[in-house]
Amino acid sequence: MKKLKIKENYLLLKNWWENIDLTNYEKSFFNKEIISFNQRLFRLKESTFRIGVYGKSGVGKSSILNSLLKENIFKTSVINGTTREMQEEAWTLNDQKINSIELLDSPGFDFCTIKSPDKIYSRMNHSSDLILFVVSGDLNRNEVGEISSFIKDGKKIFIVLNKIDLLKKNELKEIIENINFKLPKDLNIPIIINYENDLENYLRKFINQHGEILLILNSLQLADKLSQRIKEQRLKRRQKLAQSTIGKFSTIKASAVALNPFIFFDVAGSFALDTALINELSKIYGLNMREESTRKIFKNISINNLFLGFTQVGINTSFNLIKKIILLTVPFTNGLSLLPYGPIAIIQAAIAVRSTKILGKLAAKEIFIKSKVSYLEPSIMIQNITSKEAEIVNHMNIYLSKRNLNNNFVSFLP
Repeated sequence: MKKLKIKENYLLLKNWWENIDLTNYEKSFFNKEIISFNQRLFRLKESTFRIGVYGKSGVGKSSILNSLLKENIFKTSVINGTTREMQEEAWTLNDQKINSIELLDSPGFDFCTIKSPDKIYSRMNHSSDLILFVVSGDLNRNEVGEISSFIKDGKKIFIVLNKIDLLKKNELKEIIENINFKLPKDLNIPIIINYENDLENYLRKFINQHGEILLILNSLQLADKLSQRIKEQRLKRRQKLAQSTIGKFSTIKASAVALNPFIFFDVAGSFALDTALINELSKIYGLNMREESTRKIFKNISINNLFLGFTQVGINTSFNLIKKIILLTVPFTNGLSLLPYGPIAIIQAAIAVRSTKILGKLAAKEIFIKSKVSYLEPSIMIQNITSKEAEIVNHMNIYLSKRNLNNNFVSFLP
């Protein structure tokens, strides 16, 4: 049953990825992210769970890993900062539903000689399914900051309290209370004391019960981040094209409205141009719309935007009526009645430009929202899992709350 769940999600994610038609430019631009995602997709296929060990230098990260492996694989020393590069090693646990487990060691995030500490965090964040954040005492400001970053990025995190042999019993209790006070109350982040086999037993039970869900969830999350990056980059390019299209239609509509004195032709022509604009914008944003859908969007926008609806019908009709009267009175005024015709036409043109730009911006937003609705989206798949496994993946709600696509991408619309 569980194996089937991994296979199903792998196939869904693979299908989603294969249906994203990347240009050569995008393949080059997102090369690193694509490599990282393909590695993650392969680990999902192979059911490989990765545990990342993170913390400041000198807290005993490598020693903890050696204790789990029951041999000295990772280099240790009494001198802080012995680990200079990230290193991974397979960890064999019997009777597990996960095919394989990897342990990932990392340099201390505070060690000044380490090159690009942000890259270490990024790799740990992207490639790990579970973070063991190792401390040897109360949390300092930097440690709280790093933990907060992992939480915001939607990572499952355990606090591992190491070197307890250096603490008195009353000190240990006080430190645990202080750590708990500094952690988010609603996430129930466990604090595991590294004593004898306590950590191994805790991990064994947790991975057996929840390892597959976390493996799937982290794969979907990385896909979602890549999806957002691709959409953002595409929207930036489409923004310029949409702005140019709206400008072109504004000019055409302004000229038509200003020069045309016939009421019904003017109104009909304006609606025809607005409909054509929505169709052009839908093509730019990759959504093929039927005529009925186009009219529905225009109707909704006009009803919800009083300025747009009023100017489209009320003001233009009134001005056209005035222009018609002016033209009819020309023979009786020796042409003097034509004097207001020019200013009225200019005002109509200005209103046409303004209303078309408003329509274009609102239509682009509506079309964008419609174009991104898909049940194969990684974010939708994440929401489906979190709704069913709420207790174990409640950390993911913070990530989901910070990735509202509508709000994030509105700034890239015309």
